[in-house]
Amino acid sequence: MNTKSTHASAPDSTCDLLQTGVSGLDDVLGGGLTRGRLYLVEGSPGTGKTTIAMQYLMEGVRQGERVLYVTLSETEEELQGLAKSHDWDLSGIEVREMLPSPDSLLPDEQYTLFHPSEVELGEASLRILADVDRVKPSRVVFDSLSELRLLAGNSLRYRRQILAFKQFFSRRNCTALMLDDMTALERDLQVQSIAHSVLSLEHITPDFGDSRRRLIVLKFRGKQFRGGYHDYRIAHGGFMVFPRLVATEHTDVVDQANLLSGVKDLDDLLGGGLHRGSSTLLMGAPGTGKSTVAMQFALAAADRGECAALFVFDESVATMRTRTDGMGMPMSKHIESGHLRIRQVDPAELSPGELVHEIRQAVTAHHAKVVVIDSLNGYLNAMPDERYLIVQLHELLTFLGHSGVATILIGAQHGIFGVQMAVPVDASYLADTVVLLRHFEVEGEVRQAISVMKKRGGRHERSIRSIRMGANGISMGPPLRQFRGVLTGVPVSLGGADAGPEARSTS
Repeated sequence: MNTKSTHASAPDSTCDLLQTGVSGLDDVLGGGLTRGRLYLVEGSPGTGKTTIAMQYLMEGVRQGERVLYVTLSETEEELQGLAKSHDWDLSGIEVREMLPSPDSLLPDEQYTLFHPSEVELGEASLRILADVDRVKPSRVVFDSLSELRLLAGNSLRYRRQILAFKQFFSRRNCTALMLDDMTALERDLQVQSIAHSVLSLEHITPDFGDSRRRLIVLKFRGKQFRGGYHDYRIAHGGFMVFPRLVATEHTDVVDQANLLSGVKDLDDLLGGGLHRGSSTLLMGAPGTGKSTVAMQFALAAADRGECAALFVFDESVATMRTRTDGMGMPMSKHIESGHLRIRQVDPAELSPGELVHEIRQAVTAHHAKVVVIDSLNGYLNAMPDERYLIVQLHELLTFLGHSGVATILIGAQHGIFGVQMAVPVDASYLADTVVLLRHFEVEGEVRQAISVMKKRGGRHERSIRSIRMGANGISMGPPLRQFRGVLTGVPVSLGGADAGPEARSTS
């Protein structure tokens, strides 16, 4: 069920909805547009209004409908240039140019007795209405309202003109899309109050990285829609919307069976492996083996014929292949078979909404059973505002949990040794299982330790074990009972058995 707006009533299931032809937009709009209504798409120049309009009309052509594009600002040649950049075919779209002729610049053509609104507005309106009666379209795009606003001269005439268009289109069961580039000095809400629905597009330029675009449905009379902001991208092929993830829409109950890593000692430490539908946070300093442990679970899933998806922020795929091949954990065959899917994420280029969309696609389209996010530090950098990271992460983990996916998050802590190490974002309370990895020094050698700090819904070992990544993969030693203070990085020997042979047994 889509998120309900504050003013929307129960959805009309009998309503004949029009598809917009824009990927993801119909989901945001609750299924599409109500037929025979007037809609407003507003946004500053460069936000993609014309792109949406063209896809809306092309969808009408695909449905066998007659469509009309009325332009007061762009020439047909410019529209063809836009279509060429996306490899679109505009055949079937009737384009009507309402641009002033070059002769209008001559002195004899200037009005001296009448205001332009008294002459040009009426002439333009009659020509538009005549074209609609001639073409009889079921879809119309009007681009743009800025010229109509200037022709009207004042807000009263402008409002009456929009109301006249609304009634005219409604009587002919014609669905009209009006574009507004918001170039007026003062924001005019006249059309917002008249339109059946208002879609607002925004263009955000961060201090570093690519521009971010997002949209919001400000209103939709008598219909439920997905509220809030939704990221979108304009790429080759058109406008793509990434609907905001709502965790309450996904409430399936899954069987939380154990997910084994293939390393018996590691599975024993975790009380039988990880649960499907649970989330696990691997925390530790750089170099403690967090990514290797996560990869072990991913490769074990691939060996079983399941799909595992990795979203990597901090390490290149080439480096990851070299590292895993050197430890006897080859991943190439699983990548080629499609059981292991790796996405190199650039946080400066990928919006948070698009990242969540790709994770959802890995689950819904490729049926991934293990999802690894490496790391939370990179995920934080992908967020425009870190205040919302935990909220979005909660929605994502809830969705993955209800989908039966074992999610593994990696959190790199600042520092190498000591007890005051911290992560840039604390997600430990969100995770069902928290695993801590640490460096510690023994006999002039730096080694690694692993322990499970919590595991919801299952038993686990309370001990701290040594762990090592070598040519044969992951190996673990018995509990480090002869030391106190392993987690501080500089443990104190409690006497008795020497730790040397025990630690060396892990190599």
